[in-house]
Amino acid sequence: MEQLDATIVNTAIPSIAASLQVTPLSLKSVVTSYILGLAVGIPLSGWMADRFGTRRVFFIAISIFTVASVLCGLAPTAPMMTAARLLQGLGGAMMMPVGRLAIVRTFPKNELLGAMNFVIIPALIGPLLGPTIGGLIVHWTSWRVIFFVNVPVGLVALYLVWKHMPDYQGHEKRPLDLIGLVLFSSGTAILSWLLEVFGEHTLDAVTGGLLLALSLALLASYAWHALRIKHPLLRLTLFKVRTFRISVAGGFFTRLGVGGLPFLLPLLYQLGLGLPAWQSGLLMMPAAAAAMGMKMFAPRLLARFGYRQVLTVNTVLIGVTIAMFTLVGPGTPFYVIVAISLAQGFFNSLQFSSMNTLAYADIEPNDTSMASTMSSSFQQLSMSFGLATGSIVTAWFLGPVAQDNRVLVSQALHHGFGILAVMTLVSSAIFWRLRRNDGDSISRGQVKAKEAEPVAQPLGS
Repeated sequence: MEQLDATIVNTAIPSIAASLQVTPLSLKSVVTSYILGLAVGIPLSGWMADRFGTRRVFFIAISIFTVASVLCGLAPTAPMMTAARLLQGLGGAMMMPVGRLAIVRTFPKNELLGAMNFVIIPALIGPLLGPTIGGLIVHWTSWRVIFFVNVPVGLVALYLVWKHMPDYQGHEKRPLDLIGLVLFSSGTAILSWLLEVFGEHTLDAVTGGLLLALSLALLASYAWHALRIKHPLLRLTLFKVRTFRISVAGGFFTRLGVGGLPFLLPLLYQLGLGLPAWQSGLLMMPAAAAAMGMKMFAPRLLARFGYRQVLTVNTVLIGVTIAMFTLVGPGTPFYVIVAISLAQGFFNSLQFSSMNTLAYADIEPNDTSMASTMSSSFQQLSMSFGLATGSIVTAWFLGPVAQDNRVLVSQALHHGFGILAVMTLVSSAIFWRLRRNDGDSISRGQVKAKEAEPVAQPLGS
């Protein structure tokens, strides 16, 4: 439901703008308000799950998301739509980390990879069908139907959660770090918003610089605060666990390259190749289909080669597939584009499965909720940075080019794909720092000796 909503809404922005009698650009707040809701809600999700239980929090999260979807569909004005999307973001913020936490606590580590891959396959139906379904709904009915699609899905999910979802709570009732919540959420919200509006010239340089300085100061203040109290909102000492640190850092830098693709590919297909929006959406589907197929192979690949080898080599392969889009231009056969998209979706899917499960390889059971919250928080930031990177690269190369000249537009975008490819290739060096047996507790069911990771021992202190 969350993935489908994220891909459908962008398709409907022009229709929503016309209905609410505003410009499409002014509806940027509809997208950014959802991002702000995620930035504020994700850091709070782990504490809420520990305090109130995974089933209750997940139930509330789906309820908020479903009600907010109805409010979006009924919104008569742009400000009300923005407020409803903010509420929807708060509900979505608790869904992913709390759902992931329930999986991590239910399955032993040697079954975690298969379980998480099994759960993520239905979610990939969203980006697979979202652009096409969104286009058909907007074409044949009203854009408001897009948000009402979430209602039956949400009601079924609520029933299943209440009847079948396990209810895990934390081993200790830690107090809520209100100061940390204000500092971290404010810092990430400002930074995420700046990255979303970057390049649109809606902010002057002075204002943008001041807001950037403020967000960095708030995040630095949180780091200083978190290292000095017993129960911080996000326990930064968890980065002493090498596999967790490399998973989060490697994922962050990998997404800088990969995160720009959703921004550049539609421009390449629509401006460079001159395809209509619906055909552009269809060309995005092979990557999602390949991602679903890869989930069946990921456990065997990781068991055979290990996390270090898979992540290092696969990151290079992702960079190569991104570079292959520099070969796509007017006159390129569709089967070549589909083949590149399939490869890109295949390697991206293996990458995210590996990074997301490696984060829990050496995490103690008492720290799973904290690890889930921190991993989700940095994933959200990395997604914002990735989109901003794509925007910067596109604006740099596409700015002086006449958009009706397909050849020049394609050449400009090719430079952008080249930059993203190089960034992704460089990020593979982070995964090279893994040890040969890192992650074996997940991929091969082998328990690592405690002496092998001495820095992970004092985390409970």
